Amino acid sequence: MPDKKLSRKFPTDLGSWASLKKHYRDPMRSTTLKQLFERDPQRFTKFSVEACDLFLDYSKNRLTEETRDLLVALAADAGVPAAIEAMFRGEAINLTERRPALHVALRSKLSDQVALETPGVADIWKTLEQMSQFVAAVHQGELCGNSGRPLREIVNIGIGGSDLGVTMASRALRPYWHADMRFHSVSNVDGTQLTDLTRELNPAETLFVICSKTFTTQETMANAEAAKRWIRRKLGADATNDHFAAASTNQQAMDRFGINPRFRFAFWDWVGGRYSLWSSVGLSLALVIGMDHFRDLLAGARRMDQHFRSAALAENMPVLLALVDIWNRNFLGSHSQAVLPYDNRLDRFPAYLQQLHMESNGKSVRADGCKVTVDTAPAVWGEPGSNAQHSFYQLLHQGTQSIPVDFILPVRGSADDESQQQLAIANCLAQSEALMEGYTAAEAKADLLASGLSDGEAKLLAPHRVHAGNRVSNTIVFERLTPSTLGQLLALYEHKVFVEGIVWGINSFDQYGVELGKRVAKSLLGAVRDGAAYGGSNDSTRGLLARISRLSP
Repeated sequence: MPDKKLSRKFPTDLGSWASLKKHYRDPMRSTTLKQLFERDPQRFTKFSVEACDLFLDYSKNRLTEETRDLLVALAADAGVPAAIEAMFRGEAINLTERRPALHVALRSKLSDQVALETPGVADIWKTLEQMSQFVAAVHQGELCGNSGRPLREIVNIGIGGSDLGVTMASRALRPYWHADMRFHSVSNVDGTQLTDLTRELNPAETLFVICSKTFTTQETMANAEAAKRWIRRKLGADATNDHFAAASTNQQAMDRFGINPRFRFAFWDWVGGRYSLWSSVGLSLALVIGMDHFRDLLAGARRMDQHFRSAALAENMPVLLALVDIWNRNFLGSHSQAVLPYDNRLDRFPAYLQQLHMESNGKSVRADGCKVTVDTAPAVWGEPGSNAQHSFYQLLHQGTQSIPVDFILPVRGSADDESQQQLAIANCLAQSEALMEGYTAAEAKADLLASGLSDGEAKLLAPHRVHAGNRVSNTIVFERLTPSTLGQLLALYEHKVFVEGIVWGINSFDQYGVELGKRVAKSLLGAVRDGAAYGGSNDSTRGLLARISRLSP
């Protein structure tokens, strides 16, 4: 149980929170972005920050220097600096599970002195070396399938944090794939992914990497058992030994499954699922991009860690990104946030951030067990531009809600034709400008008249073309999507989420909301699979089971 002595004040009890509420009521509630830019020609310079290889422009937010000062004061009052140090020292900041949250240790150097007394930390570098040797052996053909064929098809079997991170990163880093290696992922329990995948895989060249801390995750193990049946059917009963690797803490379960002891990779209970990419859960990614590039990913994240730990709050990129989000969420009243990368290789990045934000901070109970007094995580969603411009941007521009946007923009693309990335850049900048500037009825009518419409026609059509504007956004710019910049970007958002959790007073590192549905599903499986009597009292579930039974083969 959480220790009451470790509880913080409610954010609404802090003087800085009260000052922010007053500041919002007067003058910020009626202040527009256009007015802010008109009043200060240096606004872009004042409201942008650079860290590592990333540049953040947050000038298109409805805030002033006073707003920022008050937000920084809020972070200080909420204990953010002390919380940052507690994380790096390896204190049990995951209060409900009484353990550290030490993803930062996974990408640290021994000389960083990050929580060296924490059990398992000293084994990080040993595990990385084991991964390096394994990856090199696969790439050099020293480790082969049971028929002597090279292992070229890497299939990650996991779910949640054991799938989203490696899948997102493998797609983002497609130009860095090792020659002849291919990445695939299987996560959903319905079996369709594996069924479709096995139709195109050569089993003799396939290596499955099972990622499950407990080696009991229902979806993961259902897919793993199905994959084992397929391999044995195709290659023989003894093929498991050469075609399966695993990242897990459960040695006995790996014994029962038949994982080769040399193909097992450790990680520790302080590695949360959504932070596990940096651990041996990233083995599938390392096999595809090579261990040197995987270490570059870790090094990029470490650079952002060092910035986060050392920079002053007012110049700290993760802290500022978090505080802007808190301002938009708790004072301006936003309910969701769109993440829009202008590089199609980041097509799974919004989904990755959905889990990071909503599983971490989708809480209504504080770390001390009391109910929260403010709104916590917004819904996070998005797709790559410019595809999304022809989809939901209509709502962003003319919908009834004002939805904050994070634009993610590499300057140099990885496609063959650089001019296409220039077109993507123009689209990204145009969208952020249009969201801010809007398009008035007078401008719409004037343009319609100039196109040859009559005054009556122009007057009728103009309201449909009005864009309210005054819609806020951040833009994160970097030169190119590389393993290092991807690592920086992921660490940036990890720390942003952590800061928000500290201010809201919640534990960002447990996920009990994920567990209840799993438990109920286990109780229903017999009724679905074997026709056993339903033991619950929910009439809707009873009726649905009866309908499903009639439709089942």
